[in-house]
Amino acid sequence: MGSDARTLQAWWAERQGLDGSLQGKSAAEVLERSGWARSVGGVGPYLTLFSRAGISRTAADDAVAALDICELPSARGCTYVLPRSDFALGLKVGQGFSDATDLKLARALGATDGELDRLCQAVVNALEKEPLDPDGLREALGAKVRNFGPEGKKKGMTTTLPIALGQLQSTGEIRRIPANGRLDQQRYRYTVWRPNPLKACRLRQEEAYTELARKYFRWIGPATLAEFQWFSGLGVKAANAAVEPLKLVPIPAGEKRMLLPEDREAFAAFKVPKQPHYVLVGSLDAMGQHRRDLKSLLSADDLDRNVFVDKGPKPLGSIADLPSHAILDRGRLIGLWEYDAATESIAWMSFVKKDQALEAAVKATEKYVRTELGDARSFSLDSPKSRAPRVETLRKAANG
Repeated sequence: MGSDARTLQAWWAERQGLDGSLQGKSAAEVLERSGWARSVGGVGPYLTLFSRAGISRTAADDAVAALDICELPSARGCTYVLPRSDFALGLKVGQGFSDATDLKLARALGATDGELDRLCQAVVNALEKEPLDPDGLREALGAKVRNFGPEGKKKGMTTTLPIALGQLQSTGEIRRIPANGRLDQQRYRYTVWRPNPLKACRLRQEEAYTELARKYFRWIGPATLAEFQWFSGLGVKAANAAVEPLKLVPIPAGEKRMLLPEDREAFAAFKVPKQPHYVLVGSLDAMGQHRRDLKSLLSADDLDRNVFVDKGPKPLGSIADLPSHAILDRGRLIGLWEYDAATESIAWMSFVKKDQALEAAVKATEKYVRTELGDARSFSLDSPKSRAPRVETLRKAANG
């Protein structure tokens, strides 16, 4: 972790707004500071906003409805919730990652480029009239949607409609609308996007990657080039080209971590706050997911601590991703939690001695999940049943 791991952890927490400095800010302002929130049908985006600014689910949903924030395909083609100021950049840097693979498969299954172009135009024409969900689109488009039959089903692509929807979203022609207004569901309607946010974007592709790098190192630097590569999906050559104009500087602790030159003095002068500041965040929170280096958030004493992963125990220091939602103190991982839907309570374990402030932080998040979210899925396929072993393990650890 380097010679000054505690300073790094606390600095990352401060940059991420996990120090209380974002209280009272809007959803868009939180995401501009912490970075884009990974969305996979779980509560991650909600927990991002609540943990940093105390933003309610209703306020978050209102921000989505007002298009202040939006779930878009962006970095490496994955979906994130972005602030309005980053809509064009997110779309720009996400192009080409999933489209190329899907197009290749569609062509192999018999679809032609002309056919797909005509389908895209037909989708736009249908959505000009009213927003539609996939079933409504299939009904409106009829024979224009090709069914790939058993061969397509075997390869994971049943029709041409997802190809068209993916292309139109990545080019900013259409966007998703959560069917019930919530970010922790994966049921959508689609609507035309006017004006298309990419129409005013003047960045060339290489310039867009550099701007992404600038934001990335502002969100979570000091970071390594390899960590930026993972987040952006770029190869070594393209990642090097993206960061070169930034003139990144290495930090004294080494480990190939770099930060923006304008942050060098602030980082050198930074001191770890003396008082604990506990926050409960999601398993895909930017604090861990932007760099995907769980080990860097741990105390050396916790590297060999066993936690439940998939079907059995593994040392925390041996895994890249959080096995459950996280409890942080000034950037350090000091506990894990899950929501137990059966008892409407949080099951949690702490790696440090519990105090009143930690208990209060857990209770506040528990109330938020129970009264506003109803559950705390990590991702769309997570369920009370599937997480039962994790809940049981956490309760045993807490009582042990």
